[in-house]
Amino acid sequence: MSTAAPLPDHLPDDRPGDRPDGPAPAPDGPALRRMQFGWYINDWANAAFSATVLTVFLGPYLTTVAKNAADASGDVHPLGLSIRAGSFFPYTVSFSVLISVVVMLLTGTVADRTGRHKELMCGFAYLGATATMGMFFLDGDRYLLGGALLVVANLAYAVSVALSYAYLPGLAAPDERDAVSSKGWAYGYAGGGVLLIANLALFEGHDALGLSSGTAVRICLASAGLWWALFTIVPMLRLPSRAGVAPRRATATAGEPSAGSLRELGRTLKGMRKHPLTLLYLAAFLCYNDGIQTVVSQASLYGSEELGMEQTSLVTAVLMVQVVAIGGALLLGRIARRYGAKRTILGSLLGWVVTLALGYFMPAHQPLWFYALACMIGLVLGGSQALSRSLFSHLIPAGKEAEYFSFYKVSDRGTSWMGPLVFGLAFQVTGSYRSAIISLLVFFVIGFAVLLKVPVRRAIEAVGNPVPERL
Repeated sequence: MSTAAPLPDHLPDDRPGDRPDGPAPAPDGPALRRMQFGWYINDWANAAFSATVLTVFLGPYLTTVAKNAADASGDVHPLGLSIRAGSFFPYTVSFSVLISVVVMLLTGTVADRTGRHKELMCGFAYLGATATMGMFFLDGDRYLLGGALLVVANLAYAVSVALSYAYLPGLAAPDERDAVSSKGWAYGYAGGGVLLIANLALFEGHDALGLSSGTAVRICLASAGLWWALFTIVPMLRLPSRAGVAPRRATATAGEPSAGSLRELGRTLKGMRKHPLTLLYLAAFLCYNDGIQTVVSQASLYGSEELGMEQTSLVTAVLMVQVVAIGGALLLGRIARRYGAKRTILGSLLGWVVTLALGYFMPAHQPLWFYALACMIGLVLGGSQALSRSLFSHLIPAGKEAEYFSFYKVSDRGTSWMGPLVFGLAFQVTGSYRSAIISLLVFFVIGFAVLLKVPVRRAIEAVGNPVPERL
């Protein structure tokens, strides 16, 4: 396997405007594989938060805690505002997303300016892990504590993930990037799935263990933070401080890092306009990824309300998505080696269209059909996301990895309200969740059309990166 050339942990200070004679020497095979494994385990570590906390346990539990604190009208009053207790969790998630957008952008500029990608990535990881472990103390009517911990943990998770993406260009040569990204995504689904299975077993057997259901949930939540913290030790030991294949840049001077980062962010925003093809790709990703995220977030609602699935069937389907997504990510990575990432992503979007169509016609009260739908989602979920990440890595100017991937994660998170809005409006107008689920086709159709128009080879050449043989 050909190797990329990450920079060493420490670089001599350069005067502003200085350029290096060339990238640092590439590590040998074992050293590169060691770094790649550290990067894979980072996905294994942080996926526990997404699977156990956000997807399964925290939403229902925090809603119950908020209802315990509600007044006679069913309202809670955080910061003097009156909101329905049942809306507290989604509102808190939305608030955390808005804050994380700003923090991601600023942190990306700090990372690229200082070259301290690993320190920032692991620092935010441990901040998020600590907040998640603190959820063990979320009981009774402590909904404000739960909201604060959720904001901190979700923000830290987003920033840490965005910084981890910046490592991809330095961990694989252009033609190997799809495979490395897919393998990392597979590790993430595997790690999240392993802990989720263990936590579901704990929850289902809480009576036999002498635990209340609330205590079992709190142990599950805290375990995700402990998992995240323990496995983050591996990337902390194996990854270099600086991510990517960036040219050497001036380091931030004492006393002005914040101001310098703001100026750097402004230059990045202006500089992105010089790369309209990269922005066009981001627009395509914004569309189809919003469709993907909405399908994932609303699938349980569709299954329970429209298809009449029991809670056990819904949980089983979540696990099936996690397991099948491992194979899906690896399979689409192999397909991309032959046909290129762009064509494989386009094919996966057609797969999403077929999946939604089958979901629309799916009979109710038939768990086997619902499981088949979960398998189809898992098959295209991991691969479409992994290849989108690797393809974008080719469209970033050297030295801007963390900043550009911060914008990428903004596209991932900052627009996540559009799909649920369309889904909700479709249900409000028609009264049918089948109409709501099929309405999401618009995101995949528009995303497909925009991505089809992106001349990937020209976009890569425009930012000065080497072009892979397969696109």
